[in-house]
Amino acid sequence: MAFELLSQAQIKSIYEKTQTARDHITRELTGAVEKAVHILHSRPMVTGRPKEFESYYKKYLKLIKESPGAGPVITDIVALRVICPFLEDQIAVEKLIREQFDVIELDRKGAHFSFKEFGYESVHLLIKIPAALTEKYGDCGTNAAEVQIRTILQDAWAEVEHELVYKNEFTPFDDPMKRRLAAVNASLSLADSIFQEIRTYQQQLNSQLGKRRESFYRKIEEATDGLLFSGERDAERPAQEEEPLVVDEQATVDDLLLTALYAHNKNRFTEAIAYYTRILEIKADPKICTMIYKHRGMAYFAQSRYVEAIADFGKSLEYDEKSYKSAYYRGVVKSVLRQYQGAIEDFTLSLDINPYQPFTLYRRGQAYYHLEDYPAALADCEASLALYPESASTQKFRSMLFDKLKMAG
Repeated sequence: MAFELLSQAQIKSIYEKTQTARDHITRELTGAVEKAVHILHSRPMVTGRPKEFESYYKKYLKLIKESPGAGPVITDIVALRVICPFLEDQIAVEKLIREQFDVIELDRKGAHFSFKEFGYESVHLLIKIPAALTEKYGDCGTNAAEVQIRTILQDAWAEVEHELVYKNEFTPFDDPMKRRLAAVNASLSLADSIFQEIRTYQQQLNSQLGKRRESFYRKIEEATDGLLFSGERDAERPAQEEEPLVVDEQATVDDLLLTALYAHNKNRFTEAIAYYTRILEIKADPKICTMIYKHRGMAYFAQSRYVEAIADFGKSLEYDEKSYKSAYYRGVVKSVLRQYQGAIEDFTLSLDINPYQPFTLYRRGQAYYHLEDYPAALADCEASLALYPESASTQKFRSMLFDKLKMAG
C-alpha cells in the first residue's frame, strides 16, 4: 500500500489526538526508569519528555526526503534521558534497563568515530512501552520509547552540538573548524576517561581502607576485650609470607599509598611500613602526612611494636590536632600496655574533639575499670550504650560493672 502524503494540519491533528496519553506514559516511564537505576550509588539523573509537534514534523519531513514513498518511522516520540557521572555508570544503567524492560534495539552513537571526527557519543536503547501503560492511557502514537544514556560530559557536548550543528543545519567544510570541533570532542572524551580512572582509584583505595580498618579493629578487640573478659591477651597472629609487591621508583604518592594498603591488608606489615615511610620522605602535604602516620601506626600496632605505634599516632596529632581517631588509637595502644591513666587522657582528648564516639567511651570505661574506678567506668558504659545500644560487648561490660558495684556495696 502506497504511503499517503498528508498536509501539516492533518499530521498535527493525528499527532495531537494521542498527546494526553503520551504525556502520561512519558511521566510513568520516567518514574519506572528512575526506580530501576536508583540502586546505583551515583544516583543518575533521569528526565523524560514527549516530542513537541514542531520537532516531530521537522523530523517527519526529513525522513520523507531521505526515503520517498516510505512511511516515516520516528522512534523518539517518547524520549527519556539518563545522565550519569561516570562511564562505569553508563554500563550499569544499560544493564539495569535491559533487565527490567523489553529492549527492541541498541545503538551506540559515536562508537565508530575516529579521533579526527566529531559527533556526540551516547547509548540509545529502544524499549517497548509496557502493555499495562497503553491499556491504562490508550494509544500514544508509538509502541516504543527511546532511552538515551550519557555521561554528564557527553550530554554537555550533545547539547552544544545540537545548537551549533543539527539545529542550524550547519556542516563545517573548513578543515580548521572541523579540527577544532574534533579537538573539543576528544578533550571531553579524555576527561570522561580520566574521571573514570580517578573513580576506579577511589574505589580501590576505599576498598583497601575498609579492609585495613576492619583488621585493625579486630586487633583492638583481641588486645583489649580479651584482656577485659578473660584476663588474657590473644596470641599474636603470624604475618603471612608472600612475594613482595613491586613499585616503580617513579611511583606517585597515590601509587605508593594504594600499594602500601594492599601490603597492609595482606599482613605484610614490614613492607607496608616501608611504603608509608617512602611517602613521608617525599614530604607530602600535611593532610597526607597525618593520614600516613596514622596508617603506619596501625601497621606498627599490628606487629605489636607499641612504642613506634604511639609515636606515629602522636605525629599524626601534631600534623592535625583535630584527628580524634589518632588520639583514640594512641589511647588503645596505651591500654594494651596497661598504661591506663595515659589511655584515659588520650580517650578524653578524642572525645573532646568528637563526643559522639560510643567505642571511645567504651574503651575509656575499660581503662577506668582496670583502675578500679567502677562508677566512672559505668558512666562511660551508659553513655556508650546511649549512642550504640546494640553493642553486645558493651552490654556485657555493663553487667560486669553492676556485679562489681554490688560487691563493693
